[in-house]
Amino acid sequence: MASIFTKIIQGELPAYKVLEDELTIAILALDQVNPGHVIVIPKQEVNHWYSVPADAYTQVGLNAQKIAKAITQVTGCERVLTAAVGFEVPHYHLHLIPAWSMADLDFKKAQRLPAEEMQTLLSKLQKHL
Repeated sequence: MASIFTKIIQGELPAYKVLEDELTIAILALDQVNPGHVIVIPKQEVNHWYSVPADAYTQVGLNAQKIAKAITQVTGCERVLTAAVGFEVPHYHLHLIPAWSMADLDFKKAQRLPAEEMQTLLSKLQKHL
């Protein structure tokens, strides 16, 4: 069965697309740990990070760097933390979380924001890419 990310990539589910290219897609996390939380995903559905083809894995990293700079500009955060956890969705993905301390890397804090706020975040991030 296709992962939720594959369904987003195939256009079966909506998402706030920050960036997309041939190998990857980046979306706002539906549940934001901190406003500006983005997930970068290879389009090929691969469960473990170490199994992602090298070109897609590299592109995830390159796009993560680009997006992290935009997150920093939009949020004013001190760091953009990364996490590749993978228990919740069996499709490798890299979380980019704006942070001011290590306490900000807490997925229990994640919450849904109103659609208007998500759209504003999306517009601001895309403006800085």
